[in-house]
Amino acid sequence: MAYQATRPLELYGANVFVADIVGISVTRELAPLMTAIIIAGRSGAGYAAELGTMRVSEEIDALRTMGFDPLAFLVLPRIATLAIVAPLLTLMGETVGVLGGVGVAVASLDLTPEAYLYELRTAVVVSDIWTGLVKSTAFGMAIAVIGCRQGLITRGAAAGVGQSTTRTVVQALFAIVVLDTMFTMFFRVVGV
Repeated sequence: MAYQATRPLELYGANVFVADIVGISVTRELAPLMTAIIIAGRSGAGYAAELGTMRVSEEIDALRTMGFDPLAFLVLPRIATLAIVAPLLTLMGETVGVLGGVGVAVASLDLTPEAYLYELRTAVVVSDIWTGLVKSTAFGMAIAVIGCRQGLITRGAAAGVGQSTTRTVVQALFAIVVLDTMFTMFFRVVGV
């Protein structure tokens, strides 16, 4: 983002505003979205594969026979885990993104790190950070629900597990886009 903004900012002598562009876009959109995409490909697909394998090998039926509720035992812990981990990973992504912006600003725009960080503090407000964290929590929960659901409805053998895994990633990416749009519209209506 910082590299793409350098030429237009240089044309207008507005080099310092790279901090505004990077800070706001990374905290509100890029870090939550990129984190969710990675989680969908890694954890969502993993949940579907693991639960799908358990389904086709009748391990889930065995849990029911022993009196365990698969929802409470297998699904809810996964949803809770991604609801907690997704915002933490997003926060790490925001930090790395902002620091990357510092590097570009210093190397390409002749800004000092102090000037960049000063402008960043004036541009990015707390609501920018928490909107990204709220989004990432919802993204994580949606990915977990989709992955677990696809795993639990898996039929067949290895081919069924592979199909469930693929469906999980596709559905999770679609859900991320829809959720992001809904959050963006909601935050705009409430003025955040």
